[in-house]
Amino acid sequence: MLRRAVPALLATTALLLTAGCSAGSGGTTPGGASAVTSPAPDTAGKTPPPKGSVKVLRTVATGLNTPWGLAPLPGDGGLLVASRDQATITKVDERTGGKTELGKVAGVSPAGEGGLLGIALSPHYASDHMIYAYFTSASDNRIVRLPYDPRKPAGEQLGTPDTIFKGIPKGPIHNGGRIAFGPDGMLYAGTGESGERGLAQDRKSLGGKILRLTPEGAPAPGNPFPGSAVYTYGHRNVQGLAWDGERHLFASEFGQDTWDELNAIKAGDNYGWPDAEGRSSNPEYHNPMAQWHTDEASPSGLAYAQGSLWMAALRGERLWRIPLAGTKASADPQSFLEGAYGRLRTVAPAGGDRLWLTTSNTDGRGTPKPGDDRILEVEVT
Repeated sequence: MLRRAVPALLATTALLLTAGCSAGSGGTTPGGASAVTSPAPDTAGKTPPPKGSVKVLRTVATGLNTPWGLAPLPGDGGLLVASRDQATITKVDERTGGKTELGKVAGVSPAGEGGLLGIALSPHYASDHMIYAYFTSASDNRIVRLPYDPRKPAGEQLGTPDTIFKGIPKGPIHNGGRIAFGPDGMLYAGTGESGERGLAQDRKSLGGKILRLTPEGAPAPGNPFPGSAVYTYGHRNVQGLAWDGERHLFASEFGQDTWDELNAIKAGDNYGWPDAEGRSSNPEYHNPMAQWHTDEASPSGLAYAQGSLWMAALRGERLWRIPLAGTKASADPQSFLEGAYGRLRTVAPAGGDRLWLTTSNTDGRGTPKPGDDRILEVEVT
């Protein structure tokens, strides 16, 4: 088993935050959240302010059904949104809010937390017009790519899916599903252990892992375990992936009953599940850089903007800001929008100080508000 020394500093510098939380631009730091903080500047020499702000600029679109993945098209080309339960991809005009259904993704078998989940544009989208999608089929979770042709009629714009990677365990829960192309041009995928806890520690299993693949679906060159797509292991249910400006990878992850996690990802490391939930004294495990009680987070999407990570929370119904100093938090996490829009699923960069943010109140666990589900444009500092 991989061993990784965890400095004693982790145990002594965790900051327990003061109680209370409110919606609005000021933000608060609830009592259950804690982070290992570092006062040092990040490698770019810039540390964001300890406190930030969030301002909702507008509601971009309403009336979405179980939105999960979100992929902004280049320029002002629109926002692609995946419906988990309907297995469709819809283009939203970010200026007018108008919606055009591209089509239904063949082979999706929605059930429980499974269905059409993450989507991402090909790194060569300008020339190949390919959309990548992670979905639950009748037998597994898999990753496909399919061509998009906007010249065809609405509902007929998606081509036949080409399966590039399959065999990821599926279940009624913990299907993972987030995919993203990294700055190295490789495809990263967060998977869940599908309720079979032991899979997370089994490096031969694809469950409870972060995978790293070529765009064609082969194990990426330089992966830590030869011939394997596994990049890290010991995860329960990875939900968010994001890189900072220095190419550091971070991942958000559902805990069970006690601690949700935000992790700085290091190739080959073991993140502890099911033996550890949250921080552990076991040096075999890579400890989270921040953790929250599950009622404050249940994290999903993750994005980087303005020197901070921004993490959407489902059960916690809020947006978290985690300012960075390298791969540690430079100050306590701060929450915004608590309860104002219900469950928050996906957050994605919109350029500069803007983010796209989707709600998830039609997923069977939320209480839909009039017009749900929706996409918001927010301004952050």
